[in-house]
Amino acid sequence: MAKKDKKQVEQPVEQQAPTIEELQTRIEELEDKNLRMMAEFDNFRKRTNKEKLDLMTTAGERIFTDMLPLVDDFERAIKATEDEGVKLIYQKFLSFLDKHDVHAIMTDGVDFNTDEHEAVTTFAAGEDKKGKVIDCTQKGYKLGEKVIRFAKVVVGE
Repeated sequence: MAKKDKKQVEQPVEQQAPTIEELQTRIEELEDKNLRMMAEFDNFRKRTNKEKLDLMTTAGERIFTDMLPLVDDFERAIKATEDEGVKLIYQKFLSFLDKHDVHAIMTDGVDFNTDEHEAVTTFAAGEDKKGKVIDCTQKGYKLGEKVIRFAKVVVGE
């Protein structure tokens, strides 16, 4: 191999020029390929991180959705009885949901919003109540910014 390298060096510069041009072209191709691979890997890394974050954020969605009827039962129990123990457990349960970014959707006097509310019926309530939520028949909840249960509401018309 050393003899071959020595032969190339002994050749005149004019004969080496095409070899240098070929090498320069090859270097440019490899640099371009390397740049594209780095960009592709960066996109893969970002996509994977986003998928992991989405999975972590919504992993408990089904569990929280299944827990929401418990909140409804607590609220009915509080209305039916003045038991302080039930109220205490209810408050602890709400703080648990709050800690995990599960929040009730606002319904009192707000404008009807199809992204958060589901109209179960409409009610003629006058011009000032038109398009507003008049009553909530079932609370809705969000996990972060994602609606996990729509609020069932009565809308004024």
